[in-house]
Amino acid sequence: MPDSQNSRVAVYLDFDNIVISWYDRVHGRNSYGRDRQRIIETPEDPEIAERLTAATIDVGAIIDYAASFGTLVLTRAYADWSSPVNAVYRTQLVARAVDLVQLFPAAAYAKNGADIRLAVDAVEDMFRLPDLTHVVIVAGDSDYVPLAQRCRRLGRYVVGVGVAGSTAKSLAAACDEFEAYDSLPGVPRVARAAAKDAGSRAPKAAGTRAKAPAAEDQAEPAPKTRSGGRRKAPAKDAATGDASETVEAETTPGETVDATAATGGASSPAAVEASLIDALGAATPPKRTNRRASSSTVAATAGVAEPAAAVEETPEDPQDVATRLLERALRLGHDKDDDAEWLHSSAVKTHMRRMDPSFSEKALGYRSFNDFVKARESIAELEETGHERLVRLRE
Repeated sequence: MPDSQNSRVAVYLDFDNIVISWYDRVHGRNSYGRDRQRIIETPEDPEIAERLTAATIDVGAIIDYAASFGTLVLTRAYADWSSPVNAVYRTQLVARAVDLVQLFPAAAYAKNGADIRLAVDAVEDMFRLPDLTHVVIVAGDSDYVPLAQRCRRLGRYVVGVGVAGSTAKSLAAACDEFEAYDSLPGVPRVARAAAKDAGSRAPKAAGTRAKAPAAEDQAEPAPKTRSGGRRKAPAKDAATGDASETVEAETTPGETVDATAATGGASSPAAVEASLIDALGAATPPKRTNRRASSSTVAATAGVAEPAAAVEETPEDPQDVATRLLERALRLGHDKDDDAEWLHSSAVKTHMRRMDPSFSEKALGYRSFNDFVKARESIAELEETGHERLVRLRE
């Protein structure tokens, strides 16, 4: 792993650019343009929600890759954060201490001017922070070529990150180093393949219609009752609008209370029901209108308030989080120096602390970082020779 103790890194993300490019990469060229209207108007649509989930960006993979070059001095993401497609990332970005720069489009479907704002801020930061050594530009637009060239002329090492197939070759050529988002450690290949499968099935799902419910799932007609040879129509329930069974109370054998007489000629279903309750002295029993009535329907019919389901996210195991952090740090170390089979454990730990400053092997119950690595022998191999402690990823 190269020595980056004194390197200071600034990261600039054109977030709209990377999200749209990855969406097109997963679902096919110009897919975002075709789905844009539906994403804006109905992001909760099941099909759109599934397609957005399949094309989710792993922000952590980008930030961790940038941290491999040195200490992150500043990290900014430019986008319209009121847009639903971007808003879902706000919590994740804030958790990684990313400054969110709000950009509103001038008109519908117009560019939000992220490239101009990002370039102005980057040039200002280079003069305001003379000790800045690296500039990471996360985008694929050729509009950033002048910015990359200017950063290099001012003595900064420029790193570009973009989606393969959606990045201008001129931008890659203007950078000192360019990495495709697809190849970053932490972006699982299986997830990408699954996302492509989901994208290929989406058009078919959009063209299908939901089948009509089976006959047994439909509401049963309320049974008709007889009183003196006459059929009485079922009354409508005032609260739910569902047909309920006509109530008859036998005052004497063979004698029933006539609803019309009890209500004084009232024709409103609600008035009929209220008058019947007064006449009979008992509430109308609930009538099931669906053989597969849900628990919430039953509770509402019975007059019992159903408790709201408390949705609690199960906290992730800190040991699993630390294991993935170690694996990502080792992969980044090997990728940056192909000749280095073994990495110094101190450098690996430093890199892990850059990616996640809260990491502490002692908080996880280990006396030293070496003990932490030894406990993960399935992914890492530790070699102790003299005073050196070397680590490598176990393949």
